[in-house]
Amino acid sequence: MTSNALTTVILAAGKGTRMKSRLPKVLHPIAGRPMLGHVLAAATGLDSTKTVLVAGPGMDDVAGYARNMAANVSIAIQQSQLGTGDAARAAATQISNRDGVVLFVFGDTPLVRRETLSDMVERCRKESDIVILAFEAADPTGYGRVVREGEEVKRIVEHKDASEEIRSIRLCFGGPMAVRAAHLQALLATLTNDNAQGEYYLTDFVAHGRAAGLSCSAVICPESDIQGVNSRADLAAAEGVMQDRLRAAAMAEGVTFLDPDTVYLSHDTVFGEDVTVGQNVVFAPGCRIGSGATIKAFSHLEGAEIGEGAEIGPFARLRPGTFVGRKAKIGNFVETKKARIEDGAKISHLSYIGDARVGPEANIGAGTITCNYDGYNKFFTDIGAGAFVGSNSSLVAPVKIGDGAYVGSGSVVTKDVAPDALAVARGKQFEKSGWAAGFRAKNETAKQKKSSGD
Repeated sequence: MTSNALTTVILAAGKGTRMKSRLPKVLHPIAGRPMLGHVLAAATGLDSTKTVLVAGPGMDDVAGYARNMAANVSIAIQQSQLGTGDAARAAATQISNRDGVVLFVFGDTPLVRRETLSDMVERCRKESDIVILAFEAADPTGYGRVVREGEEVKRIVEHKDASEEIRSIRLCFGGPMAVRAAHLQALLATLTNDNAQGEYYLTDFVAHGRAAGLSCSAVICPESDIQGVNSRADLAAAEGVMQDRLRAAAMAEGVTFLDPDTVYLSHDTVFGEDVTVGQNVVFAPGCRIGSGATIKAFSHLEGAEIGEGAEIGPFARLRPGTFVGRKAKIGNFVETKKARIEDGAKISHLSYIGDARVGPEANIGAGTITCNYDGYNKFFTDIGAGAFVGSNSSLVAPVKIGDGAYVGSGSVVTKDVAPDALAVARGKQFEKSGWAAGFRAKNETAKQKKSSGD
């Protein structure tokens, strides 16, 4: 039995050369959040006493992201990059407690579940000195094999060091490992680099611990839960698994997806009950969708809050800062940004509303634009309750359309419009009788002369 103290060590010093990217591997996003963010969320959800991030030299952006996301993160630098055991040694300088549990996880395993890590920690507290996470691999090539005797884990053998007999084992090491803190320093002291890679392996904790009389067991998880990311193909595969999880969770809470495989969610997408989502819809980070809302096909939402019973799309783009009230309507080919569309308001088609408020029950006609930017600064447009803006109107901000006011179609409004007034701002129409017939005759005569060679 050990104390409840917990130090979580996240190994994130890998360069990720196979990603072919200037962005550190662990900062590549899955469901709108860097991989490291998913791991931090799972790990810090365990009420860790302390979290230590192991980064490589010069990985300031990785360290900065971790500090911004979790308050109790300290940074250890792995200078030599000589394997996972070397990374654990770098972290040891930041681990002050000699009681409780130390949990090692990898920064490039965004699918690892908080519940799984919690199971490992609890087993380490109550039963085993060392607990590893293992999985049955469909193709175990490249993975460290878990050699067991009954339920007790004897050792982990890296693929390059394994005999053909051991390579036939399908139970593989998943990466996370929990160790009682009282044994950590002694285990670190036993590590050597006498292996095919010339590196220090965290996996050697098992064999060395067993030799010292420590117990070791395994928590088994599905292979998809511990899928690592080393390439763009791995990144796409992990995204697919995460999306399946998010969709399944949303449907379990009362969301209808008309074609689930074509809807993409973010890690923080929130739905109320009885939401209906059409085909090919993307929810980027920061979206909250109220109960009974309908999001129609081919819409893209980011940083948007949608009220109960509202209707969005099809082909709508809602950018950050958009609020749509109860039973409001945003129709096809409408774009909004930093816009508050209040209860019952309608913007049915082909409009841009940015840096604006549209009051309750107001109606915005097709082709309406809030002209909010002068090349240097943004300006606000306020459209009052029950106002009616005719089609193809341009509202040049800053401008206010009063409650109940009408704006005639085709107007360019540059001044405030009083409540219940009619504003028309367009050029005067005039006619020249017969002009069109004369124009056509003149041009037809010229065309005939050209074709005859005159």
